[in-house]
Amino acid sequence: MSFYTVVFTFLAVSAISAIFWRFAPQENRTVWRSTVILSLAMMFLMWAITYLAQLHPLVVPRRSDLRPEFAD
Repeated sequence: MSFYTVVFTFLAVSAISAIFWRFAPQENRTVWRSTVILSLAMMFLMWAITYLAQLHPLVVPRRSDLRPEFAD
């Protein structure tokens, strides 16, 4: 599990968006394109931010059940 997971997922979302851009239903085409592509983009961003925050946390977790001399 690494940063490449995010890159591969981005490429997959981009491919799905491009396919939907081409094959969207004829009726209300603009609404369908906007809805599906924006939904995919926002779901990807939410997943990527959550995944990367767990991969490289800003705050290092510390155990609180250790004696002070073994805490560091």
